[in-house]
Amino acid sequence: MKLTKMLTATAMGLCFLPALSFAADGAAAYKAKCAMCHGAEGQGKVGPALKATSLSADQIMALITTGDDSKKPPHKKPVNGLSPDDAKAVADYIKTLK
Repeated sequence: MKLTKMLTATAMGLCFLPALSFAADGAAAYKAKCAMCHGAEGQGKVGPALKATSLSADQIMALITTGDDSKKPPHKKPVNGLSPDDAKAVADYIKTLK
């Protein structure tokens, strides 16, 4: 009986791990959503370089989550498919690019 309860609790806990780990993995989200324009290392391609950007993590997060009418597409609008937690993780990751 105890083993069944333990397995059920473990299985329930594992269901939430992928969502939590994705939210915390800014590098993976960056590669999926940003690298095609900004480069795998943030060196810039079609979009500007993000390495050593002067923007703060909060400014990057705001741009990702709300967009900015003064920017070129796609950043006039929020980036699709990123939760606020994902956007924060991406912003924090971008700040590590040197």
